[in-house]
Amino acid sequence: METAISAEGLRKRYGDHQALNGIDLEVPAGSILGVLGPNGAGKTTTVRILTTLLTPDEGRATVAGFDLATQQKRIRANVGLTGQYAAVDERLTGRENLQLIGRLLRLGRRGARARADELLEKFDLTAAAGRMAKTYSGGMRRRLDLAASLVAAPPVLFLDEPTTGLDLTSRLALWEMIKEQVHNGVTVLLTTQYLEEADQLADSIVVIDKGLVIADGTPDELKRKVGGERLEVTVATAADLAAATRVLAELSSGEPTVDQDARTVSVPMGGGVSTIASAALGLERLGIEPQDFAVRRSSLDDVFLALTGQPGSAPAPDPTPAGDPAQPKEMQAA
Repeated sequence: METAISAEGLRKRYGDHQALNGIDLEVPAGSILGVLGPNGAGKTTTVRILTTLLTPDEGRATVAGFDLATQQKRIRANVGLTGQYAAVDERLTGRENLQLIGRLLRLGRRGARARADELLEKFDLTAAAGRMAKTYSGGMRRRLDLAASLVAAPPVLFLDEPTTGLDLTSRLALWEMIKEQVHNGVTVLLTTQYLEEADQLADSIVVIDKGLVIADGTPDELKRKVGGERLEVTVATAADLAAATRVLAELSSGEPTVDQDARTVSVPMGGGVSTIASAALGLERLGIEPQDFAVRRSSLDDVFLALTGQPGSAPAPDPTPAGDPAQPKEMQAA
């Protein structure tokens, strides 16, 4: 399969801080790569390098078939970028925002107007097209921002935490729009602070920590790496929890995970169905009636915690160094 994004050995330093320490990536055309990592891991720095907003200290990359070192203008003409914050002009209407970008991209007045109308309809913004963007809700602004990234119909799209701050309904709507772009052949590199988002959208995932890729694979492959399925038991009292922990510890080679507040204990499912039967029998012999007894697959939250030592709960955006360019829409007109 054709590779849309390829990076090898990307490094970037800000003073004493090594933001990237040798990032390697490969994204097949027409797929979504999810990039996860804790605060300051280097996610946004990676995006800014691959979209030509930053220059790496070392390493090489190609985007949409063009070399990062020698063909930056060609890359800019073939990528779209939606950053962490909606980059729309609040004083312009939705239609005027899109038409302006179309004119900057030399589509001509008629072409810019036609493309704007097409995108407004696709992103369900036609009814609000004549309103100033400052009157839009958060979800509408993000949809307009994504539409702006697609004015040039780029084959590669970078989405840097595109749904941050949106309510669930708006996030689900944006997910469907992203899936539609991939269905139409667009390649997407997505950084996100929502692990559920990566699980829902990404064909493959890389986990970045301290400027390095520390794990990669499909969501299911990463889940299997941290234990696959787990038997989880919830009981009524602290005394029952201690007893249930002893029962499950004897049935698994893995260390039990105990949540005292929820009165829940879980262990890796090493023995398959026999583990379930033995656990049920052991609890029955002790007279423990579980409030919940279930087999659960590892989640991306488990993966994130196992790999980085941090819970996967909405890490903050990477810090932006002073003077770091952050006007993603303008680069398409370069």
